[in-house]
Amino acid sequence: MSKIAGVFAGLKAKNKKGLIPFVTAGDPHPGLTVDVMHALVKGGADIIELGVPFSDPMADGPVIQRSSERALAQGVTLKQCLGNVQEFRKKNQTTPVVLMGYANPVEQMGHAAFAKAANAAGVDGVLIVDYPPEECEEFAKQMRSEGIDPIFLLAPTSSQERIHHAAQIAAGY
Repeated sequence: MSKIAGVFAGLKAKNKKGLIPFVTAGDPHPGLTVDVMHALVKGGADIIELGVPFSDPMADGPVIQRSSERALAQGVTLKQCLGNVQEFRKKNQTTPVVLMGYANPVEQMGHAAFAKAANAAGVDGVLIVDYPPEECEEFAKQMRSEGIDPIFLLAPTSSQERIHHAAQIAAGY
């Protein structure tokens, strides 16, 4: 059972809801990201979504778009985000961390290299918002081979076929 699945199983057993906050890595300052992650856990976070800043965050609203802009202006990269997770893991090995971002930085690194680096850093799940599940079976397989839950987005308007396919290749939530 993955760390993420374990959290949900524990919450279900206690009939509780989960708190999964999102924070953009590097905002308000790159040196504060790990401290913010620890503060989120102290505040009750069950899972943390760490946003990888991207120059064209089309699926995000204005608040997250601006946080990405600020982080990018300070030079935050995917590799630094992985470093944030690795640093976080020095004090916290139990709280799942999901990297949330866009395809371009992952494609630049390459799926295999990204999966290995994410695993080495201690990432538990990956949600790439512009990866449609219909085109990502190999990506999902690569993530699972490194013990990382591949997570995909669905919409209320998603077809039953799309929902079924995503459920077949995804893990985590």
